[in-house]
Amino acid sequence: MENLSLEQMRYPIGVFKKPNEITDDLLKSWIEDIEELPTLLKKAVDGLSEEQLELPYRPEGWTLRQTVNHVADSHINAYCRFKLALTEDTPTIRPYEEQFWAELEDGKNGPIEWSLTLLEVLHKRWIVLLKSMTEEQFERTFVHPATQQANSLQTVTGMYSWHGRHHTAHIIELRKRLGI
Repeated sequence: MENLSLEQMRYPIGVFKKPNEITDDLLKSWIEDIEELPTLLKKAVDGLSEEQLELPYRPEGWTLRQTVNHVADSHINAYCRFKLALTEDTPTIRPYEEQFWAELEDGKNGPIEWSLTLLEVLHKRWIVLLKSMTEEQFERTFVHPATQQANSLQTVTGMYSWHGRHHTAHIIELRKRLGI
C-alpha cells in the first residue's frame, strides 16, 4: 500500500481549477459527469457493509456514509442555485454549513440508499435543465456571499462535475487502500 499524504487523501483528483477557456466540448463533458454521477457513486459504495460505511475516507474526515449524504445535500443546493440564477438577476445565494449538515442525524446516520435515490432523481431533473440551457443562460451568474464574486453557471457546472468525481474518488481510493 502506498503512503499517501493527507492532502492526497483529501484531494484524490486534485482541486478544481477553472480553465482559461470553457469550450463547448468541455461543458458537454462536465454535463456528462453530472449525468453519470448517481450511477458511479452507487457503484463506488456497492457491497459495503454498515460497518465499512462508518470508516472515514481520511483521518478526521467524514465517514463514507456522511460523504454520500453530503453529495446529496450539496447537489440539492447546487440545483437550487442554478434555478435562482436562471430566474433572478445575479442573486446572492444562501450558503450552508456543510460540515454541520454532515453532523445532523440524516447526514451522519441516514441510510445511503436514500441519498443515492435522491441523487438519481435530482440529477435526472438537473440534466434536463442543463441540456436545455442556452449559451446565454450558462453565462448567467450568482454571487456567493463568502467571496462576493459572481459565478457563471458555466463555471459552476465544472465545479459540480469535479465535486461528484472528487467524492466518488474518496470512496474508491479508501476501498483500494483497505482492499475492500
